[in-house]
Amino acid sequence: MTKYDDTPEIDYCIFSFTSLHLCMKKMNQMKQSIILFSVIFLLLTSCQHTQKKQPEPLKPNIIYILADDLGYGDLSCFGQTRFVTPHIDKLAASGMKFTRHYSGTTVCAPSRCSLMTGLHTGNTFIRGNKPWEPEGQYPLEAKAVTVAERLQEAGYVTGAFGKWGLGFVGTEGDPNKQGFDEFFGYNCQALAHNYYPYYLWHNQEKIMLEGNTGTQTGQYAPEVIHEQAIQFLEKNKDKPFFMYYPSVIPHAELFAPEEYMKKYRGKLLPEKSFKGYDEGERFRKGPYGSQPEAHAAFAAMINVLDNQVGEIVEKLKELGIYENTLILFSSDNGPHLEAGADPDFFNSNGIYRGYKRDLYEGGIRVPMIAVWKGKITPGTVSEHSSAFWDVFPTLAEVAGAEVPEAIDGISFLPTLLGENRQKKHEYLYWEFHEQGGKQALCKENWKLIRLHVRNSDKTKVELYNIADDPGENNDLAGTHPEIVEELKILMDAARTNSEVFPFHTNQQTQ
Repeated sequence: MTKYDDTPEIDYCIFSFTSLHLCMKKMNQMKQSIILFSVIFLLLTSCQHTQKKQPEPLKPNIIYILADDLGYGDLSCFGQTRFVTPHIDKLAASGMKFTRHYSGTTVCAPSRCSLMTGLHTGNTFIRGNKPWEPEGQYPLEAKAVTVAERLQEAGYVTGAFGKWGLGFVGTEGDPNKQGFDEFFGYNCQALAHNYYPYYLWHNQEKIMLEGNTGTQTGQYAPEVIHEQAIQFLEKNKDKPFFMYYPSVIPHAELFAPEEYMKKYRGKLLPEKSFKGYDEGERFRKGPYGSQPEAHAAFAAMINVLDNQVGEIVEKLKELGIYENTLILFSSDNGPHLEAGADPDFFNSNGIYRGYKRDLYEGGIRVPMIAVWKGKITPGTVSEHSSAFWDVFPTLAEVAGAEVPEAIDGISFLPTLLGENRQKKHEYLYWEFHEQGGKQALCKENWKLIRLHVRNSDKTKVELYNIADDPGENNDLAGTHPEIVEELKILMDAARTNSEVFPFHTNQQTQ
């Protein structure tokens, strides 16, 4: 019987089993590697996908608050001692005060046109307070480019709440045609003299104020407008927005709600009274109402404005958008002398000479405050010389918007951010079309004023060094004729002619 040797078969089986085990082990390793690679790949692509889905930071919101005829000295943070403005003072302490900031000119419409277009009044389309029928002022032309239009193009929701004065509803100057998605307030600056009007405008809709029917005083317009502005903030908290807030305070009728009046009644003596229109055909159509307590009313009105500024700031904080909002505060020109106003009693123009309708410093130098948490150093003061026409390029730079080439403004954003790249103007120029025509030009510390421009027999020039003589008390025209001639040449070259607002000078005619 043959004995079979089965060892090779056993070895073969062992080898086969081992090989299979190794193969399976390698396959498992490969599977594990593939699974691991897949997991890593998915994680990486998921991270990338998540990163792509993250929303870009919102552009900064912008709020520009414009008081009406508020003098340089009408805020306690700029020297007012008869009353205090705690909310605006807090705003100033939170940001930067500008001590050499100028309005567009010395009256409403052209000053606001300069603000909107970035052009000084030698080049703006609107150069005077020219009326328009049936209501409002001469409108901006269609080709005008406003800061609101540029911000709108850059993705901003835009709203204006207060006084417009640059074109009636339906004209090319309608705020809805000049870059504002929403407008609420007075279209006509003459009707904005009255604080208990019969109606206001919401875009093209006339909103009747039933509480003011007849001679009733149930709805104080600044409060009605303010409510709409607050709603605008609430509606647009998740979008970049530009809110233009041209308040009607403190021009011109001196009226405030009783809750504010009682705070100042009998405390600002001797009182001043004013007799105006309290009934009749012209009632609430521009002429001012009577006010037996003009001092108390003036302080009360600024108290209203101060509280409204405080409420805007608090609303921004409540909505969680304060830190991403640039706030600017200023005034459209110097203090007025109408409706019982008493700027001398309140020292409204500070150390400066002149009032509204003057091109002396008191008529055009205005308070300016800028706040932007984390960007502007709190409690800073700037002496940078700037003007309304600089606001357009500044806001455009903040928003990443396009700036028109042919503007007069220079962005002061470097000053706001504390950077050393700030450009300066060669000169600043203003013109005023009432009272015989006036012009002013300031180059560094030298300021030339030309009066009675339209009458060569009366034309006069005055020269001041506003560094040495900020009150413009010492006319140096006679002792520095060479400077006078230099500035006159610049003055004549500064402006372009306007068929709508003609302005004849001794040196040039149209």
